[in-house]
Amino acid sequence: MIRVSVMGAAGYLGGELLRLLIGHPGTVVAQAVSTRFPGRRVDSVHPNLRARTDLPFSAPDDLDACDVLLMATPHKATMTLLPEVRGRAGTVIDLSGDFRTPDPAVYERYYGVPHVAPELLGEFVPGVPEMFRAELAKADLISVPGCTATASILALLPLTGLIGPDVQIDARTGSSGSGALAGNANLHAERSGAMRVFAPVRHRHETEVSRLTRLNARMTATGVEAVRGVQVVCHATGAATEKTLRRAYRERYASEPFVRVVAHRTGTHRLPDPKLLSGSNYCDVGFAVDGDRITAIGALDNLVKGGAGAAVQCLNIRTGQPETLGLGFPGLHPI
Repeated sequence: MIRVSVMGAAGYLGGELLRLLIGHPGTVVAQAVSTRFPGRRVDSVHPNLRARTDLPFSAPDDLDACDVLLMATPHKATMTLLPEVRGRAGTVIDLSGDFRTPDPAVYERYYGVPHVAPELLGEFVPGVPEMFRAELAKADLISVPGCTATASILALLPLTGLIGPDVQIDARTGSSGSGALAGNANLHAERSGAMRVFAPVRHRHETEVSRLTRLNARMTATGVEAVRGVQVVCHATGAATEKTLRRAYRERYASEPFVRVVAHRTGTHRLPDPKLLSGSNYCDVGFAVDGDRITAIGALDNLVKGGAGAAVQCLNIRTGQPETLGLGFPGLHPI
């Protein structure tokens, strides 16, 4: 059994990691680390785990050696923590934004502070199995992309060579993307009924999309009245027919276990909708075309394929286990 520990285990991503790993047949959760709740039971913070575990939270200073350490710690804090804990695990999988770019200048531009461990930036393999499966199989440092970045990357990958370099991404996200410690802007009274454009320009995930797709991606982001879920609508121009696009998507994802092509001409669910993906590790991708206008759509659960599920998928690859192990939940309908 693979011994895994989770840092930042009291947050939404940390809780989702625990949900997946406690039910995973190939792992045992050694520690759930929290700065806020050391000594308290995990299920007192994550009530969905009642009767699934009696594990208590551990303090960061009590972190022991493990095979894989998953870090769901905050942006800007992880880069300070990682050098201190790196030696306690054979593999570290980071879910924060601190190691998603190899360029410290780009990091400072998007996060507003200098990077304190720039020497580590180039050592991380992006946690995108659909692109880096071979590299992930031997990686000791893995950085899982942001949720809207993952949805955008997977929606755009089949269009390589079919569209121009400029892409405008309209991203919509549920409230859980702001984390368990979100401020007043995410109170129910403020969020309910709202469609708040919180990043009209220069969303930090656009740099991840640009880097991995080699496109000039620009992203806006809107908070919508949902708890889970991300949907991205990517606008580009190119010269391709519907038949060409359908072939490109089907060929690109024919052997991918967690990407489904959803692009039907009729029906209620003819294009990707995150509501159908809650709790699942699937990313649905689709497209539409009108003349030289090509629109790519992606949807996923931000806490699963956009975070914890992708991390477990990478863990499976890195430890030589079946890639889909522990990730078979298909989502719910209706919900």
